[in-house]
Amino acid sequence: MDYDADATELLETYDFLMKYIIIGEAGTGKSCLLHHFTHNSFKDHSQHTIGVEFSSRTVKLGEKRIKLQLWDTAGQERFRSVTRSYYRGAAGAILVYDITSRDSFLNLSRWLADAKALASPHLVTVLVGNKSDRDEEREVEWAEASRWAAENDVHFLEASSLTGDNVESPFLLAARSILLSIESGALDPEKTGSGVSYGDRALRRVNSSSRLSFGSLSGGRRKGTVKLRVKKWLPGNKCC
Repeated sequence: MDYDADATELLETYDFLMKYIIIGEAGTGKSCLLHHFTHNSFKDHSQHTIGVEFSSRTVKLGEKRIKLQLWDTAGQERFRSVTRSYYRGAAGAILVYDITSRDSFLNLSRWLADAKALASPHLVTVLVGNKSDRDEEREVEWAEASRWAAENDVHFLEASSLTGDNVESPFLLAARSILLSIESGALDPEKTGSGVSYGDRALRRVNSSSRLSFGSLSGGRRKGTVKLRVKKWLPGNKCC
């Protein structure tokens, strides 16, 4: 996939447009995770997001091209009233915590409650335990986070915005789940507030004789999952 072309081509065609929000406590690495997803590189010297920042990327699942509108929200309490207004009509939520910060994990319920109250009724949420490269500093075990995800009916995985390990998976997993809802008839892209709309290439009718094919979540970019560890965390990059 040509990432530069996807980022700059203004006249690109796509089948569906989906709105995502990236939420969670400040310092969990939300912006770094998003930057690695959109630019395929680590974001050096990242600063805390002020308010909301927007980016986008077009991905392909099977034969479907999907343009993701990505709203990166600030984690600080003082911006909460501003950022919550951007939750409205979101089809997907990437809920991020830091595996080395138990406080960021304990506050997940509040973030999820806000998203469910304000976003699309069919909101798909993926819980991401960021900074998996810092396993030696871990304060939240994978099993505990997995249980929380199951209890709250959300998807779960761990990723590293530093190494790039698993950074694509939450975005593609959410898109795949949303496409399945469209295929089943549970989600109507033409309904206001669904968080999804048809693109120029879209077929207006999806039925049992025209099944959606999603392909691999890895998008062919990575073969398998390789867990990398960085023994030293660079000063100034603690939020990522």
